[in-house]
Amino acid sequence: MEDCQQYHGRGRAAFFLALLLFSAAAARAGDGGPRGNPAAAGTTPPMAAVLPAAQWRKVENGVDLALAWLASRQAADGSFPTLPQGQPAVTSLAIMAFLSRGHQPGAGPYGQQINRAIDFVIACQMPDGLFSYQAPAPVYQMRRASHTASYNHGISGLMLAEVYGQVAGPRAKAVRQAIEKALQFTRVLQIRPKAAEDRGGWRYLRLNGSPDSDLSVTAWQLMFLRSARNSEFNVPQEYVDEAMAFVRRCWDEHGGGFRYAAPGSGDDGTGRGLTGAGIVSLAMAGQHQTKMAQAAGDWLLAHPYRRYGETLGGHDKFIYSTFYWSQAAAQLGGRYWQQLYPPMVELILKAQSPNGSWRSEPDLAEFGDELTTAMAVLSLTPPYQLLPVYQR
Repeated sequence: MEDCQQYHGRGRAAFFLALLLFSAAAARAGDGGPRGNPAAAGTTPPMAAVLPAAQWRKVENGVDLALAWLASRQAADGSFPTLPQGQPAVTSLAIMAFLSRGHQPGAGPYGQQINRAIDFVIACQMPDGLFSYQAPAPVYQMRRASHTASYNHGISGLMLAEVYGQVAGPRAKAVRQAIEKALQFTRVLQIRPKAAEDRGGWRYLRLNGSPDSDLSVTAWQLMFLRSARNSEFNVPQEYVDEAMAFVRRCWDEHGGGFRYAAPGSGDDGTGRGLTGAGIVSLAMAGQHQTKMAQAAGDWLLAHPYRRYGETLGGHDKFIYSTFYWSQAAAQLGGRYWQQLYPPMVELILKAQSPNGSWRSEPDLAEFGDELTTAMAVLSLTPPYQLLPVYQR
């Protein structure tokens, strides 16, 4: 495994380098673009070359319309609507959607809205470091905070680590303190007693029996750790090594995809989202072009989307899967990006509502169209390369 230390401290520098490149290109084109949105500067990112120019313009227009709709949905407290047990993850994903297009805290048309959303997420942190709006029950309850809090925690920690280099003053101090507490809580969850096959991974806040770790939760925690390390927080290598040992146990060498959990746990389902999550997890540890990553990419190529909303198995959710599909394709690059991204774009754009949103699929409908719309935007925007954690 490549030593993640080679990426240490590059997150903030990479973000601002990307902004600088957009600004310079726009200046050459004679259009500086709106302040706070350098990705709208009239340039085409190199990774967008896999699409015809007219299709890329549709992507940009679709993303801008979606973000305008999201902005209109923000509540007075800074949150974006969802169930209480979906917070602050949904608000964090909405923030990341704005960041992925080049919008920044405190600048441009959405700057103050992003600031308010960041403050809401920080306010959701509990004294022990957990990010959760709803207090978790002492026992597992399906789709309540005892189930969802691990997602809220990993996604919120990831967002704050991504935004850390873009905030200043008291807000920067608050973000730093929140990340430091969150990292401690993430480690507590990682090392709690588990079966041997589950060690190193993460699952729900309250365990409900085997398995005690799953790839879906683990991928978000790994993204949080990688982003925090990029932003110069202390993330010991052993945390990553232990997590990657679990990820590799989820690999199905015979089938070619990644399973939901390790063999022996009683749950070996796979799908596009899980296989994409496995590829992204490998990338978080610098393993972009390993045989395992490429074999997983081949599995994705062999299982193309045929229609919007299509799923494979009980662990697949369409918009959740397109997010991982897109990020995985970007990490693999080459023929994977060329063959995986364009058809996904076509399906997503065709399903966008006239108001800019995307309707939730049935399995996620209770969490709201705001979640689906934020993840659709994140599925479309990897060509900008403006979220440091996903940069190659």
